[in-house]
Amino acid sequence: MATSAARVHGEADRYQLSHVYPLGSRINERGHLEIGGCDSVELAAQFGTPAFIVAEEDLRARARAYREGLAARHHDSDVLFASKAFPCTAVYRLLAQEGLACDVASGGELALALAGGFDPARIYLHGNAKSEDELREALAAGVGHVVLDSTDDIRRLERVAAARASTQEVLLRVTPGIAGDTHAAISTGQADSKFGFSMAQARAAIDLVAACGHLRLVGLHCHIGSQLLELEPFTRAVAALATLGAFEVYNLGGGLGVAYLDSQQPPSVSAYLGALIDAARATLPGTPRLLVEPGRSLVANSTVTLYTVQTVKRNISTWVAVDGGMSDNLRPMLYGARYEAALANRMQRTGAGELCHVAGKHCESGDVIVRDVRLPDPRPGDLVVTPATGAYGHAMANNYNGVPRPPVIFCARGDARLVVRRETYADLMSRDV
Repeated sequence: MATSAARVHGEADRYQLSHVYPLGSRINERGHLEIGGCDSVELAAQFGTPAFIVAEEDLRARARAYREGLAARHHDSDVLFASKAFPCTAVYRLLAQEGLACDVASGGELALALAGGFDPARIYLHGNAKSEDELREALAAGVGHVVLDSTDDIRRLERVAAARASTQEVLLRVTPGIAGDTHAAISTGQADSKFGFSMAQARAAIDLVAACGHLRLVGLHCHIGSQLLELEPFTRAVAALATLGAFEVYNLGGGLGVAYLDSQQPPSVSAYLGALIDAARATLPGTPRLLVEPGRSLVANSTVTLYTVQTVKRNISTWVAVDGGMSDNLRPMLYGARYEAALANRMQRTGAGELCHVAGKHCESGDVIVRDVRLPDPRPGDLVVTPATGAYGHAMANNYNGVPRPPVIFCARGDARLVVRRETYADLMSRDV
């Protein structure tokens, strides 16, 4: 994904933005990072920090790449936004406008998807521990499909549908015994998983659904994990599904990885879709409807997080402490996830500067956002940017240490608009009774 370069401090300091930044990002004539045509320093002054800054056109471009790329290869198909990655009403609204369908993993995500304008008939309800309340809410809303995850799930949904005297179309989630190369916490395709039915259990589960009077099994679903940077595990998963018989619908999941680091070069959306469709044509019976459900690869690189440096401490290491941390980005603490970082108010050559750790403000030694990054003479008041925070930043944001959650700002063609306001201290007490 090409981004533009700008002259910052003369020819020697020309800085080429990495592909980890949103499409269209650049360094302007003042040496400031621009996202969606908006100067990051001006954004920080207007909205404060920490803040999630979203390049709206990046989101639209990735949605179109998926939707148009899949339709060109397989007419009877659909792209589902795996909304757990960025469950923000404005993001739902934008992706619904772009023609995507949606998958939700809770009653709360269902409510957000409906508020964002998704047609309930194009919503798929997931979850390994759905409650009866969530199932009732889904059926009352007219959700098109429920993805069944266990025998308890099957029986519970049959009761709820029977009470409504309705028939619900369902998919059966299968774990195909294939695990991609990713962190154990986001690997989901192995047989011993909290998700879905193993291949050894799947046929009995298919028979159980067939015996239900209020459920209609239309297909199978699989998802083998997230942040996968190789395509071969995806194609093996498709082949595994083919051994379970012919169905109308196959949901091939998501999980395509993204570039968090400049050194990472994930497969393109086109290559990913091509591999899935080739595998489907080679192994799946008939000409079924094919679904994919990208989440991370739709939203991660659309967004950056801005922080303000509060302190710089030099002991054995140089610690650059900012005004956010694990309350707005838990991934480094949960998965050891790695990010790039730069000074958005004076972007310079990549690799230049002092070796630093960017630390958060929370009362945990593990609250380190980025380790071993070079920053040029960091000082209090500098603006630190971490790119590729659109997936699971806002989604996992929390109030540890009583810190209000950050705002979400959409930027496009030089205009910035607030779509989620910053929490206040009053919000922290709004549920007290």
